[in-house]
Amino acid sequence: MRFLSKHSPTLAEEHLGTAVAEDGDAKDGGVEAGGWSTGARANSVVLVRWAAWCLLLLGPVLGVAAWFSMPAPTAAGRPQAQPGLPATGSQGAAGFAQLFVAAFISAGDGDQARLAAYFPAASGLRLEGTPGRRSGEQLAVVRLRQTDRDVWSVTVAARITGAIGSPGAAPSADGRRDPKVEAAVASAAAVHYFQVPVAAVPSGGGVMGYVALAMPAEVSAPPRAQAPVLVYGPVRPALPGDARTQAVAAFLASYLTGAGELDRYLAPGVRLEAVAPVPYTAVVVDQLAVEGERGGEGAGAVPADGVRARLLVVLRATGHDGVRVPLTYALTLSSRAGRWEIASLDGAPSEALDPAPSGPATTS
Repeated sequence: MRFLSKHSPTLAEEHLGTAVAEDGDAKDGGVEAGGWSTGARANSVVLVRWAAWCLLLLGPVLGVAAWFSMPAPTAAGRPQAQPGLPATGSQGAAGFAQLFVAAFISAGDGDQARLAAYFPAASGLRLEGTPGRRSGEQLAVVRLRQTDRDVWSVTVAARITGAIGSPGAAPSADGRRDPKVEAAVASAAAVHYFQVPVAAVPSGGGVMGYVALAMPAEVSAPPRAQAPVLVYGPVRPALPGDARTQAVAAFLASYLTGAGELDRYLAPGVRLEAVAPVPYTAVVVDQLAVEGERGGEGAGAVPADGVRARLLVVLRATGHDGVRVPLTYALTLSSRAGRWEIASLDGAPSEALDPAPSGPATTS
């Protein structure tokens, strides 16, 4: 009688799937030797064989899946801008163009090197006139758009003082003015717009460098945008008996002239500081535009607590020199204890979310 000896299958046996058995193992159930039957050993070899084949088949599939699941790399040298943020270099390009326009307006003969600091090719330009004969005032960037990957077109507005033409030029003997003088006067009084192409170039260490690609070009004024529809009703006279008029008049008098304690006009939890130093000596509320009004409403009673109303307030404030200037405030009021209180001093008038078409306004 031969006895089976328990041993581990060789690697060749596992891959080829051969059953290792001794004589007499053909019977079902096999003969146990050391607690391991020949049938069990055969089954384990089959399982190992199928597991090996599964791994061999799944390997390429898993590799392809891993390849396609990898995130696509971004193009080198083209960082992706975050949504809602200005592109890199926009603010610097705007300030650079503003400085260039200021130097350009005041430039004269001999100022080539000063302009070349902004536009290198300016060193070869021919400049005329006395340096500083003109100067730019109230310079402001009014348009900024990206024309290429690293190029910005910046439009700068400026008033030019010292320009040719005298606003007090006398008319000719027959009472008519010279058209050239009229044109010069109009040009001197107008706001001028200069378009400057600026390239923003990385200069290392996360710092951007800027250079103009051409001299400034004078262009026409940007188109005027149409104002959006606001939530307020038509502007009407501020009625002295209206509790809203009384509330905003008292608040603005305290806010602008220092009259009375400001906190007494504010809703609970609202914190505001009066303007300091005091800029005005008196305030008169002339007109109101109230949210939800359609015209013709009179002064109503103060509603129950918690009702809010948005107002546009037009007033005249008297300065220390006695001159009255018009001012406009957007305010939100809330009702409490039978009176209106200031819930917020809004940063801007509120735009209507879904403006309904309205017919032509009528006045009586």
